[in-house]
Amino acid sequence: MSFDLEQYLTKGIEQLIKDGIRVAFKNPKQSAFFLRFTSSAKKASTRRKDNEQNGLHVPSFLIASITGDCNLNCSGCYSHANNAENATQEAHGLHELPVSEWERIFSEAVELGVSVILLAGGEPLLRKDVIEAAAKQRDILFPVFTNGTKIDASTVKMFDTNRNLVPVISIEGDETATDTRRGEGVYKQAFDAMRSLRERGVLFGASITVTAENLDAITDSTFIDDLSQNGCRIVLFVEYIPVEKPDIALQNETRAKLASRVDQLRKSHDKMLMISFPGDEAESGGCLAAGRGFFHISASGYAEPCPFSPFSDLNLRGTPLKDALNSKLFANLRESGILATPHTGGCVLFEQKDKVAELV
Repeated sequence: MSFDLEQYLTKGIEQLIKDGIRVAFKNPKQSAFFLRFTSSAKKASTRRKDNEQNGLHVPSFLIASITGDCNLNCSGCYSHANNAENATQEAHGLHELPVSEWERIFSEAVELGVSVILLAGGEPLLRKDVIEAAAKQRDILFPVFTNGTKIDASTVKMFDTNRNLVPVISIEGDETATDTRRGEGVYKQAFDAMRSLRERGVLFGASITVTAENLDAITDSTFIDDLSQNGCRIVLFVEYIPVEKPDIALQNETRAKLASRVDQLRKSHDKMLMISFPGDEAESGGCLAAGRGFFHISASGYAEPCPFSPFSDLNLRGTPLKDALNSKLFANLRESGILATPHTGGCVLFEQKDKVAELV
């Protein structure tokens, strides 16, 4: 029996909504949004199925890095490394997409059947105009990955008013670990932002980069308890991609340990949603990048396989989003077998970037 990718992605969205309703328990505004979003997700699923029958596979997720700018300079930041290595962008001298282009992309995403668009950067709150444009697309859920230092009273109000925007604050563990990588005082600012969001009743999450060094600390029940007490209801464990220190990336043994720890935390903290990325790629038939389950749009508009694979043969500036799904690069990656290749780090495409470059 062949693997049904569309069914797998649809079940993923359905589970996300169920989990969203569960963690939003006793939060009337957020619960009301997820109930409305259930209807939107069903319509999106129908659109994806229709497109599939017409020969166009539409992923249910997108990742959009809406800016390359950031007010921090974190060690090991892949966005900085990406910007430095993206020769295509530099060669063409393209600037960040204007908000009008993002409005078009978001609108086309709805029509195609995309349900979730993750907004990243840089620091996405430096492009508040784009986030406000995203807020108008009520049929899409927008997790906003932020360092938390730009969350002020007006930003909290924006998140409160627009429940399809879900802030996800990046930390590295405790105060010492976070400030060591992100800068002195960042941990306090992040938790001050969490408390402001909690007081307003805004659903928010935390994103934690997992390394061999911090695995035990960030999966400790006491650490998760502290996040919960500060109002956090979603925790994303993101495997470290070895930009600077390959020796601290998770290997097969530590990756299995992470999976086991996350399963335990899901049982002991059932009022929280725990997500591990990239997770079990064997279950999803391989890496979900290059349009299988998602693809990445760079700040300057390039359609890329994923944030860790900054290669592209198409720019979305003035180009329909549908064209990116027909990208020759994406098709070559899917057909070449690279996406199903076993790997030792958190990203198969990062490990095989030379092979990806040859396909461009």
